[in-house]
Amino acid sequence: MAPRILVINPNSSRDVTAAMSQALDRFRFDGGPIIDCVTLDDGPPGVETDRHIAEVSGLVVHAIENEEADAYVIACFSDPGLHAAREVRRRPVFGIGGSAYAAALATGERFGIISILPVALPRHRRHVASLGLTGHLAGDVAIDLAVTELSQEDLVLERMARAGLSLKDDHGAGVVIMGCAGMARYHARLEARLGLPVIEPTRAATALAINALAIAGPRTRQEGGSSP
Repeated sequence: MAPRILVINPNSSRDVTAAMSQALDRFRFDGGPIIDCVTLDDGPPGVETDRHIAEVSGLVVHAIENEEADAYVIACFSDPGLHAAREVRRRPVFGIGGSAYAAALATGERFGIISILPVALPRHRRHVASLGLTGHLAGDVAIDLAVTELSQEDLVLERMARAGLSLKDDHGAGVVIMGCAGMARYHARLEARLGLPVIEPTRAATALAINALAIAGPRTRQEGGSSP
């Protein structure tokens, strides 16, 4: 049986989950892992504040503890519940935020982040600092739209392009990170507008999950069960 990667959207937006799943189609190939994207129906419509992070962290851990897979991806840029999830599973668990930063550093020296709301900026700075990457952060620009508004394609793409150009021209970013899983549908168009590498975080984390499974090789499902 092919290994399974479970990609968890911590918010309750099925539209976001569908966009993420479509963005991951490039990783679905014959002989490759099964990639399933699921929605946490009990989560908020968008994970946008520290309170939301606190609320969904337990939901994420519960989902990982109770859903069988060979690797897990937490598809929220703030990586809620990441460390606790690694306590309850001995299988690889990746957060899209940390994965995106790793991908950005493999691509350029200084990265910029396009965020959804201004309230996210301090949280992102804390996360970057906790990883020891503050010196690589060129800037973080919010488009001032909620997760539930990310389906307004013309408006969102225009604001993302404006933010990305500011990161490139005013902040000196050599690579741009999309700071929300709900932005996935804009990846190719944004990269074309900016003329810079753009990191889509759910793809970055899923690529790491595929690589981790390839390195580990075949193993039984029992070996990856919950920790004692």
